[in-house]
Amino acid sequence: MAKEHFYADTESPIVSLSAKKHFDALSTQDAKLYAHYLSRASFHGSRAVLRSVSPESEDIYDLIILIHEVLGQPKTNSEYEEKLAQVDKIVVNYYLEYVCQFLSNLGNYKSFGDVKFIPRIEVNQFDDLINSIGNGKVSELYSKVRHSIYEIDTGSLLGWPEKGQVSNYYPNSPDITKTEVDSINQTLASNGIMPENTRVEKVSQGEFIVHVASAETGNTTDYYPKQSITTPEGWKISFKFGDGSGEFKQIVENLQAGLNHVANPTQKNLISYYIESFKTGSMNAHKQSQIEWVKDIKPEVESNIGFIETYRDPSGVRGEWEGLVAMVNHERTAKFSKLVENAGYFIQELPWDKIYEKDTFTPPDFTSLEVLTFAGSGIPAGINIPNYDDVRLNYGFKNVSLGNVLSANPKNPKKPEAITFIDPSKEALFKKWRDDAFEVQVGLHELLGHGTGKLLQETSPGKFNFDKNDERITSWYGPNDTWGSLFGITAGSFEECRAELVALYLILKKPLEVLPIFGIDKSEDQKDVIYIATLLMIRAGLIGLEFWDPSSTKWGQPHMQARFGIFKQLHKAGVFSLDFQAKDFDDLQINIDESKLDNVAIDALGDFLGNLHVYKCTGNVKEGVAYYVDKTTVNPEYSRFRDIVLKKKQPRKKIIQANSFINENNEVELIEYDESEVGMIQSYFDRKI
Repeated sequence: MAKEHFYADTESPIVSLSAKKHFDALSTQDAKLYAHYLSRASFHGSRAVLRSVSPESEDIYDLIILIHEVLGQPKTNSEYEEKLAQVDKIVVNYYLEYVCQFLSNLGNYKSFGDVKFIPRIEVNQFDDLINSIGNGKVSELYSKVRHSIYEIDTGSLLGWPEKGQVSNYYPNSPDITKTEVDSINQTLASNGIMPENTRVEKVSQGEFIVHVASAETGNTTDYYPKQSITTPEGWKISFKFGDGSGEFKQIVENLQAGLNHVANPTQKNLISYYIESFKTGSMNAHKQSQIEWVKDIKPEVESNIGFIETYRDPSGVRGEWEGLVAMVNHERTAKFSKLVENAGYFIQELPWDKIYEKDTFTPPDFTSLEVLTFAGSGIPAGINIPNYDDVRLNYGFKNVSLGNVLSANPKNPKKPEAITFIDPSKEALFKKWRDDAFEVQVGLHELLGHGTGKLLQETSPGKFNFDKNDERITSWYGPNDTWGSLFGITAGSFEECRAELVALYLILKKPLEVLPIFGIDKSEDQKDVIYIATLLMIRAGLIGLEFWDPSSTKWGQPHMQARFGIFKQLHKAGVFSLDFQAKDFDDLQINIDESKLDNVAIDALGDFLGNLHVYKCTGNVKEGVAYYVDKTTVNPEYSRFRDIVLKKKQPRKKIIQANSFINENNEVELIEYDESEVGMIQSYFDRKI
């Protein structure tokens, strides 16, 4: 790709994620202190995110914070320009935009896309900016990262090192191979070790170190073997504890403080297991925390902390640190409670037989939250967790819709919003209904997308959780198999596609039952929401081409690969056309045939969904992966549109989160920040991470 495609965003919408109203409404000081300490614990894991992204990310972060400190913590972009008066204002502005995007992604690779981004200023201009500061520590730190900030010829994508890509889940290991990692993962699994909180270093041929994230620097738990273990090939695996020991000590300290303010015994157990896990590195303790978390129904302050999602590890099993702390929005939650009540009916309408569904659907806790803290590389609109298959099957799960994320919009946008690739006559309708349509999509996606399905498994030798005599079942999960361990890097996108399909399928098939739950009662409004929900998905699939790399044919974003697959399925079915006159596709436009939404579209979605679901439930890796790859392959019919998608791409929102502090009266105060690049910097500076 050309250099300009790697430039950091300019004129991005910057949004302050306001939660003050709901935080102030918490009923007790204990609830506020509980939220405060869990927020602090969550943010202290930010360096674990930086460390997993790229070798240089942590040093770039330190450089950003040091420059802000040396300049005396300027309060506005204008003050930055005054402090750097010798530097062109445009250079300062581009520096601030790069910094804002870096902090928003917690690393120099896009959290939504896994592509590296670089400053819009040239190296010599960055040099001049650093020299104008005139600080030795700043110059020394800059010299460490000067080359890596701009390097795009190699390592411009996250992925397998052997393919010239970057993954700091495998530090100091440019020659580690997928074959080696797969064998290590299988060996860990056979020893009962979950890999989410690990990184793997190749020391030499046939010798590897598994680095365990923990506060303690020695093995103090029976969860890990006391000696090294070997792979079937005879390769040696040893364990080293204390990866990120400094920040994990801070995490543990804040969680211990939070223990004094829990609302009930379940929360006490939950936090105690967190402490054990982050102290010792035991993922078994973390699994126990998730069992307690599922039991903590509709708490006033909701939280979930740990190495949760595995999208960014090329092998699909190592997790990225996340820390959620939020307050319940009771009004929105009422909608989702009604959706949960009707879940059994909607499941019966999905395109698969009962054998592929849980014997009993246990209604989950489904709440709408106002996010106080979401520490990590990006903030989703909804969550369905825990990701431990056996916990989900035996104890249940929770669905969470993040209300203030869904509705986050800048107060003073830098430029008017451009809605690309749709009929201009539909733009007003699109803006009117997109938030409502997206809320419905997210609710169904989380509850009935991620919440449905039964993994057919040999639970122990000779014992099965399904009828072994059913001739339809020719494959299943072994005793030590999980969804992630079998489907690997494909698992994340495959599952997101299944969940997206469930949601859109039900919107189109059962609108009269689904939409009134979300307050959409009028038939004309329902017709509009059906249209806009479909358009949102199709447009997302087209825009998803940005996240597909033609040189490696690699998808950099699981959700966008999923949405492209749905886009392609609906296009092949004739549900919409892609119309244009210009040779460069500058006038490319999506036109939906509305007469096909209640018939052809439903059939096309149902066929795709039914196949994905059965492949997943039966652990049919070979056929399932081949099917999904075929459905999401970008052939020339669609790759020709990638250039215009890149040309018209819009910057993503950069979200600034609040910080909480304890004042001299032992009361918690919440500080929110200006919607500016400097507001973003100050929010991280104040966290002292």
